[in-house]
Amino acid sequence: MNKTLIGGLLLAGFASFAAHAQDAANRGGWSGSGEFGFASSTGNSRSENINAKLGLSQENDQWKNNFFIDALRSKSEQKIVDTAGNTIEQFNTTANRYDAGASVGLKLDTRSYIVGAARYEHDDFGANLWQGTVSLGYGYIALKDERNELSFEIGPGYKRYRPADTEVLVDGVLVPQRQPTEGEVVARGLINYKFKLSANTAFEDTFLTEAGSKNTYMQNDAGLAVSMTKKLALKVGFQIRHNSDVQPGVKKTDTLTTTNLVYSF
Repeated sequence: MNKTLIGGLLLAGFASFAAHAQDAANRGGWSGSGEFGFASSTGNSRSENINAKLGLSQENDQWKNNFFIDALRSKSEQKIVDTAGNTIEQFNTTANRYDAGASVGLKLDTRSYIVGAARYEHDDFGANLWQGTVSLGYGYIALKDERNELSFEIGPGYKRYRPADTEVLVDGVLVPQRQPTEGEVVARGLINYKFKLSANTAFEDTFLTEAGSKNTYMQNDAGLAVSMTKKLALKVGFQIRHNSDVQPGVKKTDTLTTTNLVYSF
């Protein structure tokens, strides 16, 4: 199926989901947003990139909850040398990542809350093929007014992950070697800051760390959104992901820059 059609169907799906969720969004402090970005090039070079995000949040006198799903897939034309020594061009997948997570916070008062969080990520081209973390901790809303919101979360957790496969040379041929699954206790920390620059422009930055004795994972997501209507906005985002311990030949840091259409509900 044509990737442009797939992109259109995904965007339509987000809009449909948001429309059906509109009534629920107005009850119990729920709100949400769906993001979608698609880029395609043909001619002298050929590439396709799709990224999508869906987020839901709730905050009222008792709860402070967040749920999210993200996906990224890219393909590009690459020059490959075959076994006969010939250089050929192939349209290969170069990025395939999805992750999902949730945090459920029970408020102790207007500022503090107990939070349970879970996150799972799968990345065919990352430092870890997959990683999953669960944690229980304490959250604190340090600042909240008409323009600013700053909150912190910290607590212990447990993480399971499988490092990316390595390649070993066997009879002159590189053969993938599966790595064993690892597990460790981690300290989870989260900092979230929102700043409303103007009536239609908002900035948000979220920093996450899962620190363990074997591997420390850090992720920072920054985004600037400019509203075009009450529901639609354009958003520029920049993400940094870092693992302290990786397999030989694997880079510790990945970055992602996006320009997305955002629908809020």
